[in-house]
Amino acid sequence: MILKNKRILLIIAGGIAAYKSLDLIRRFREQGADVRPLMTAGAQQFVTPLAVGALSASHVYTDLFSREDEQDVGHIRLARDCDLIVVAPATADLMAKMAHGLADDLASTVLLATDKPVLVAPAMNPKMWSTKATQRNVATLKADGIHFIGPERGEMAESGEAGLGRMSEPMQIVETATLLLDGHAKPLLGRKAIVTSGPTHEPIDPVRYIANRSSGKQGHAIAAALAALGADVTLVSGPVTIPDPLGVRTIHVERAEEMRDAVLAALPADIAVMVAAVADWRVEAQAGEKIKKQAGEPPAPLHLIENPDILKTVGHHAMRPKLVCGFAAETQSVIENARKKLDTKGADMIVANDVSAETGIMGGERNSVRVITRDGVDVWPDMPKGEVAEKLAEKIASYFATS
Repeated sequence: MILKNKRILLIIAGGIAAYKSLDLIRRFREQGADVRPLMTAGAQQFVTPLAVGALSASHVYTDLFSREDEQDVGHIRLARDCDLIVVAPATADLMAKMAHGLADDLASTVLLATDKPVLVAPAMNPKMWSTKATQRNVATLKADGIHFIGPERGEMAESGEAGLGRMSEPMQIVETATLLLDGHAKPLLGRKAIVTSGPTHEPIDPVRYIANRSSGKQGHAIAAALAALGADVTLVSGPVTIPDPLGVRTIHVERAEEMRDAVLAALPADIAVMVAAVADWRVEAQAGEKIKKQAGEPPAPLHLIENPDILKTVGHHAMRPKLVCGFAAETQSVIENARKKLDTKGADMIVANDVSAETGIMGGERNSVRVITRDGVDVWPDMPKGEVAEKLAEKIASYFATS
């Protein structure tokens, strides 16, 4: 077992999700880990040090000015004498202290003094999570190398509200901690990614729709490749006939407006890769009944209106991901058209391909792309779509490693 004899310092902050920390301790110990718990004053209002100590079979640390614990500079010892620090639940208050280097209690002091990897599992009301102050703090912590898991979407125990703010489940936290200590390359661990894939179907009447030839194979492969590098991936898929990729949260939609809404609901994220071939137009008013042919008469005219531009919406959004990558399916002037999209769409990277009928890319198994950034154009040779996905995921990981 990877966690066998690993020393985990578990910091439990004050929130109703602190009750999950009891199960988390048990799960860590099942994997052979040695758990040393540290509780804030707030945490002790939700679960008792007695319960935490009994489950961990360890002394519970609570006080920065404890005569017993601090006689040998205990907060420094705690900060260094471990393999990993896990903060679960992590409150908005504790993350704010971490982001600003404050140290007014034992938990924040240990976190400021440590040189060990830190995994944070946030838990709070959805409004608190989405506020600009919290998101600024999260961005600062990620830039400082702090790893994140969650929060998840669901109903809040304390208020009955639903949204993004639930603490990840204990086994998810244990699995992420295992990856961190495994030593294998997971460069996107703790990063959240949104990927769109497939076509959209824009209804004309109950039996007809406007669409294109996208199979979803490239988008699904990219979602799987990002997940393989440790990213927490939400895939928003239009109507396709291929299976959902493993290890990825998949949301199925049909129309462009549904895809846009699902993408925006998945924000905030670190990475957005907009691969879906979204229909540019939809009919202004869908017919309630099948439009019938009338002998000797021309077809009924279709009044089209423009669909939302999802890539542009994300690229200029207030919660814009740090890296926004778009796809450009072109039949002429491939590189020139892709370059224009960098600025108009607010993207950092455009992956362009020639989808002329003779290339067989739309619906096929292979792809030949040009990756356009403000630094230039990188032309990739023809290769299977799975290899394109892996190469793009590695390029994205390199972006975060150097930024």
